[in-house]
Amino acid sequence: MLVLEVFDQNNNKMLYEYSVGEYVLGKGDHCDVILGDHHVSRNHAAILVTKDSATLRDLDSTNGTWLNRQRIFEDRPLKSGDELVFGDLGVRILKVPSRASVFEDGEDRRASKSTIEQESEEFIALKRRVHSLILEYLDLRKRANLQQMDSEELREEAIKATRQIIRDHVKRIPDGISRDELQRQVVAEAVGLGALEPLVEDDSVTEIMVNGPDHIYVEKEGRLVLSESRFTSTQSLLAVIDRIVAPLGRRIDESSPMVDARLPDGSRVNAVIPPLALNGPTITIRKFAKKNLFMSDLIRFGSIEESMGLFLKSAVELKQNVVISGGTGSGKTTLLNILSNFISPDDRIITIEDAAELKLNQPHVISLESRPANAEGKGLVAIRDLVINALRMRPDRIVVGECRGGEALDMLQAMNTGHDGSLTTGHANSPSDFLSRLEVMVMMAGVDLPSRAIREQIASAVDILVQQSRMADGTRKITHIMEVTGFEDDKVQLETVFEYVRKGYDSKGKIRGYYRPTGYVPKFYRDSAEQGVNVDLGLFTAQGNDVESGIGIV
Repeated sequence: MLVLEVFDQNNNKMLYEYSVGEYVLGKGDHCDVILGDHHVSRNHAAILVTKDSATLRDLDSTNGTWLNRQRIFEDRPLKSGDELVFGDLGVRILKVPSRASVFEDGEDRRASKSTIEQESEEFIALKRRVHSLILEYLDLRKRANLQQMDSEELREEAIKATRQIIRDHVKRIPDGISRDELQRQVVAEAVGLGALEPLVEDDSVTEIMVNGPDHIYVEKEGRLVLSESRFTSTQSLLAVIDRIVAPLGRRIDESSPMVDARLPDGSRVNAVIPPLALNGPTITIRKFAKKNLFMSDLIRFGSIEESMGLFLKSAVELKQNVVISGGTGSGKTTLLNILSNFISPDDRIITIEDAAELKLNQPHVISLESRPANAEGKGLVAIRDLVINALRMRPDRIVVGECRGGEALDMLQAMNTGHDGSLTTGHANSPSDFLSRLEVMVMMAGVDLPSRAIREQIASAVDILVQQSRMADGTRKITHIMEVTGFEDDKVQLETVFEYVRKGYDSKGKIRGYYRPTGYVPKFYRDSAEQGVNVDLGLFTAQGNDVESGIGIV
């Protein structure tokens, strides 16, 4: 970790922390460290941070880069205590990565991990013993009736059996664990989600990652934490996976060792088992928010500014085709769900997803979900099949949860043939990256189209591109809202409408910055105003305000 401090002549200070990567210092708004001094170049200098070093580089600045009162002309390594001067501003290096500190941190992590395992080992052994007894009890006493029981009845039988087994067979329970807690955990592992149950119910947990029976990580407030919960065995973990996928008509075994599924609350589940997963069965759960989020929630979280929310609301109401781009876990589906609720209640809406997550409030909604192949390799219904079929269902709007492959071509054609106001998402780290990925996805449809024709399709189909990002501090923010303005010089032309400007980090390591309009008024907004539609042109001239990072989108 590189830690540096920027200070001026009045000793006003701002702290920055950076992990591995390259960071630009200058007065440009795009810089990682913004130096507001007229002697500083737009791109003045850069610091390259690796796991065990930090290197300073001048970027051909007009007034030069000064390290410890000497101007540098080649790359120079940095160390703690070094001082840089940029006009009237100074930068003090407080900490640089070192090989020793990396190893020390690793030792600390290993010690913490082993402590968790050691503290729970006795309890895990007890749960394993009670778990085996309860399975034997249920098998002997209720074998004929188990198949006819629903989940609630089966849980009730497991509770009765566990209570009796603990009374008859458990002489001692480890300190800090009550009989009720032992009973709850054993029942959960026998007929429920096992060690995952309290994590699924914990609203502060946004994602759960199971790396084998002994290692369960959770995401809280954007940070990964090793949970103390554990499964008693690989077999109990496999049983939980089976209980998740079986009600959905899906399967997971050695011949089909990967599966996508969902929990009853809509949370997205991915599971991988051996021989593909070398560390044991693996589960990743992206939790679904228990309450519907609205644009006001995103504003409160600091994920968007009010004028941007009003603009996106107008874009959906005025039937612009909107695509949300972003990385994994950046909040694309959450934003898609929020924007979908701005669709008119008079429209016939068809949603298409791999695992149903969208919750629309309109009365006329048809939800379609893809289906994997069965054990014989038959019965596959892909997203593309559903998009093609949706065009025959007289939709006013089509909402595709995520474009990943050849369905992108059919989605673009739908947008180009009268289905205005369609919405979808896609994976990409920037708006330009998404356009490149979209072109590749269209090629995956197997249609022999030249690149120029594909780009022309994209330019005429997509109206608004929203870039969603998960920041280094774990918060989610909409960093760009752009309009596709046309096709020129063999490229899809984009114009930024709103953007997020970073201003560094605060004392708690949270990213600081603000949202601002660029002053560009989108064409559809200008056209709507000329046609007498009541739209607020003042959205594009208001000044952005500093917005501290919030808790992010759940």
